Amino acid sequence: MDAPFKPSGPAGQLGFTFVEPKTTHRRIWRVSELASELRSEVERVFSDLWIEGEISDLRPAASGHIYFTLKDETAQLSVVLFRRQATLLRFRPEDGMHVLLRGKLSVYEQRGQMQIVAEHLEPMGAGSLQLAFEQVKRRLQREGLFDQERKRPLPSFPRCVGIVTSPSGAVIRDFVNIVSRRHGALQLLVYAALVQGEYAAGEVAAGIAWFNQAREVDVIVLARGGGSLEDLAPFNSELLARAIAASHLPVVSAIGHETDFTIADFVADLRAPTPSAAAELITAAQHQVEERLEQLSQRLYRATRYALMRARERFAGISAPAAFARMRDNLSLRQQRIDELGFRMESAWRAQWQGAAQRLQHLASSVLRYDVSHRLLLARERLDTFTTRLQRAQITSVSAGRSRLESLEKQLLSLSPLGVLNRGYALVYDESGALLRNATDAKPRQLISTRLAHGSIQSRIIKTSSE
Repeated sequence: MDAPFKPSGPAGQLGFTFVEPKTTHRRIWRVSELASELRSEVERVFSDLWIEGEISDLRPAASGHIYFTLKDETAQLSVVLFRRQATLLRFRPEDGMHVLLRGKLSVYEQRGQMQIVAEHLEPMGAGSLQLAFEQVKRRLQREGLFDQERKRPLPSFPRCVGIVTSPSGAVIRDFVNIVSRRHGALQLLVYAALVQGEYAAGEVAAGIAWFNQAREVDVIVLARGGGSLEDLAPFNSELLARAIAASHLPVVSAIGHETDFTIADFVADLRAPTPSAAAELITAAQHQVEERLEQLSQRLYRATRYALMRARERFAGISAPAAFARMRDNLSLRQQRIDELGFRMESAWRAQWQGAAQRLQHLASSVLRYDVSHRLLLARERLDTFTTRLQRAQITSVSAGRSRLESLEKQLLSLSPLGVLNRGYALVYDESGALLRNATDAKPRQLISTRLAHGSIQSRIIKTSSE
């Protein structure tokens, strides 16, 4: 397939040399075909570019992609940084930032527009880590996360301390040695986490959340040894800073050496120059108490030795008879004191015994009052009373019902046709069972039935008369 043009020129420069067609046959392109062909050719020739320029018209999308324009004094190019590459950035691109971009040239076919697909982005001048540090620091400072008013004091005498650090480093060994020497009763609970690398910030934040949920410690310590800015990058992340700010427990940041400063240091409730210094700060109050006790113990020991020496001197100046007399007097006083205490103890015991007897009597009366058998007897009596009342009510109800039934029966009998028959009347029916009310309705030789009070009579009519 002959093309109307072909690329030429060295890599990095886009040039086209037009070729005269060999025949007069015209090739007609569809727009999509031409755009696709152009995109393939451009991406093949300009697959790896380093471009320097200034960011403008930055537009982060909800999908996570970042769109912006890279420009210099005379030209500009559209740039797209897809989400996967954007998540790897250590800083946030901003309008006006001078950057160095690595990517490839492509064509957005839907609009036929040339664009750069960025693979890597780094700021010119200051490093990306330092820039990210400054960006996060400014943003969190504006939100008030560094304010001294929100920082909480550490407990003076913590019972248990939670440490988020690497369990295999020298930091935890030094921390344990200092704590055991200054406060042997203090318990330490270690949350093993990475303190360097891409996933370190998330693991340290998870450790803070775990200690807050467990509520087994009084203070949390983030500990790590010194290192470069790259090594300390996890402790400059916004994720970890917000986890520290959200902690309900006080957080001590003990990251690096005394000259190292991280975002975690600014957000934490207390910044320790080193992990060893953090151990000393946490145990300071307990250590001061122990030192004070040691000083008081030494003073007591010296005072006791002095008092004993003075007693020996006084004893040496006292004669034996006088000494024995004083000893007897002292023994007599002690015996009198013992007798007095005995009387008081006997009186107290008697009062206590009487009180116990009264309480026992009260409890006995309470037991009798709430005796189950007694309560059952009362319940049985109430049941018998209710049973008698029920029987009486039943008898009364039955009698009333019987009386009413008899009255209704009498009313029914008085209204019943049978009652009329009992007074000597009769009912006459024809052969079909119809009641004869008039003599003219009867016919000679007709068979009729007469209903009496007791039984009935059948007869045949011989003669009828209307009178």
